[in-house]
Amino acid sequence: MLNISHVSKTFNPGTVNAKLALDDLSLRVEDGEFVTIIGANGAGKSTLFNAICGSFITDSGSIVLDDLDMTLLPEYRRAKQIGRLFQDPMRGSAPGMSIEENLALAAGKGGWLSRVSRADRDEFRARLSLLGMGLEDRMQQPVGLLSGGQRQALTLMMATFNPPKLLLLDEHTAALDPASAEKVLAITRQIVDENRLTCLMVTHNMQSALDLGSRTIMMDRGRVIFDVKGEKRKGLTIADLTEQFRLAAGKVFDNDRMLLGVD
Repeated sequence: MLNISHVSKTFNPGTVNAKLALDDLSLRVEDGEFVTIIGANGAGKSTLFNAICGSFITDSGSIVLDDLDMTLLPEYRRAKQIGRLFQDPMRGSAPGMSIEENLALAAGKGGWLSRVSRADRDEFRARLSLLGMGLEDRMQQPVGLLSGGQRQALTLMMATFNPPKLLLLDEHTAALDPASAEKVLAITRQIVDENRLTCLMVTHNMQSALDLGSRTIMMDRGRVIFDVKGEKRKGLTIADLTEQFRLAAGKVFDNDRMLLGVD
């Protein structure tokens, strides 16, 4: 369970560039929940992920994952508990190393071929075959030669090879072409479901926010302004979400990409 309680963060405090990025934000996520997060640019979505991961220490509030109070822990101490994917497919893997070496690192095998046993290779091949991308036959190729979709799918597998307590997906399909994005989302759903992961996914696609996961929240100006799950979430449309935004934020939602559901 993830429990974020009254978290606030202001960047450049006391200056003309002061920016309140998180405003007394509280969020409780139960074990196994798959939460999709939407909001306009600057709403605080990625900042929330950075706070959870420890990219900075929040000004106030607490962040607790299961029985671990992470509020003041450095980023490297949190990394063992959290898997994260970014929008850029180039992040999260080593381009000069082979697919096998990257998977070995993710599995805790050290990353060098001399340390990878036959059993390890067989496991890597079996897992890669589940992606349906033929990567199991290219394990000696450098990751830098993969397409964006292939690399993002591999990064997703690496982030969940040893299932984390929490998986954070930060618009991880936004830089992909539509076909690749659809494939990676299908793999995402499969991996999250099979491993019963607790997952937060930021997306700019409102339709994906409704189609995926079990709960949807909307952010604006560093706050959660709408939170829906269960029966209330079923049947919601993009028009419903934009109306909820207008009611909660007091303004019209004007992000064309999200309104149109464009990847």
